[in-house]
Amino acid sequence: MNENFTLDAASLLILQELQRDSRQTVQQIATKAGLSTTPCWKRIKELEAAGVIRGYTALVDRSKVGLNLLVVVEVNLSQHTETTVRQFEREVAVSPHIVRCLSTTGQADYILTVMARDVAHYEQLLHGTIFRLPGVSQVRSSIVLNEVKSEVRLPVGEV
Repeated sequence: MNENFTLDAASLLILQELQRDSRQTVQQIATKAGLSTTPCWKRIKELEAAGVIRGYTALVDRSKVGLNLLVVVEVNLSQHTETTVRQFEREVAVSPHIVRCLSTTGQADYILTVMARDVAHYEQLLHGTIFRLPGVSQVRSSIVLNEVKSEVRLPVGEV
């Protein structure tokens, strides 16, 4: 992102609206942001060009597409060389069932979020993918019983 790029109140309102519903027309967003259509469209393009808006996507209900099991996986690496870390992260990035990977401090080197059809499918992913990731020395899995909150919107403009 451009270091000189600033987010004013109108840009924050645009971001809030796009996060709420990115299928709105520019006119609808402009009205809510207190702008006319052309300046609003230009701001959206500037936000995209600056990398503030990384893309647009649809939110899919995982259970309705057969991904009924959500697992939080703590992973420790046996070594932390640059090569091992890069290989581990590269392989995680191409694994479709690992939907999130966080490099962390504390008990685990990484925390993964994994989606699977069921426990049997997760066991296949565990043995076929996770245990085979470069440098993995320890894996701890926690099956999620209930997603209390799962929010993808960022609290932009919130006080």
